[in-house]
Amino acid sequence: MTSRLTAALLAAPLLAISLPAAAQTPIAVPVTPMAGTQLDIVARGESTRVPDVATISAGVVTQAADAAGAMRENAQRMDRVIAALKRAGVADRDIQTATIGLNPQYRYQEGQAPVITGYQATNSVSVRFRDVEQSGAILDALVAEGANQINGPDLTIDKPQAAMDEARLDAMRTARERAELYAKAAGLSVRRIVAISETLEMGPPVPMPVMRMQAADAAESKVIAGEQTVGITLSVRFELQ
Repeated sequence: MTSRLTAALLAAPLLAISLPAAAQTPIAVPVTPMAGTQLDIVARGESTRVPDVATISAGVVTQAADAAGAMRENAQRMDRVIAALKRAGVADRDIQTATIGLNPQYRYQEGQAPVITGYQATNSVSVRFRDVEQSGAILDALVAEGANQINGPDLTIDKPQAAMDEARLDAMRTARERAELYAKAAGLSVRRIVAISETLEMGPPVPMPVMRMQAADAAESKVIAGEQTVGITLSVRFELQ
């Protein structure tokens, strides 16, 4: 009796240790090996949209004899620029500070150390316009309020998901058609798709902004949205039989 009890006590720790190990054993997922011919196809699909968002950098550059003066004048003019944006209906969430800078200006003479002659202050904001057609007129208003540095626009599609899905379907349709073509030429048939990978491409919109002259000899900036191409490149691996 004693020997049977001792054997049971010795076996119990071994069982306790082996259970967690058994619980951690990975479950094998069966993978059907490729029995036929492998065919790799690279296909590109496209979809186009008119960009509906324009992002432009607008800022103020000022100079003064001292740093405080340059920053003070810059801040005052920038306040007017931001106020003009809000009067035009641009939401707070679409205005973001991009850069703030202060740099000394030097005079250089041969054989002498550089001399500071003044300071240049810069301040710019990134502005997102959700009405592309109105963005040019708003920029002209900003210049009237003191903005003297404007860059852009960067034209984009606000919600590109639908265009991306169209491009995916186009790419997959092309990949399948090519696979069927190759299979037929080889006297085979397409059995299945083994793997798919994709690469997204966002093409630049064209044309870019132009200036339009008015009768009063004043130039009004005009932003033309053009079209933007959304491209998807698929790499598809087929099995032929």
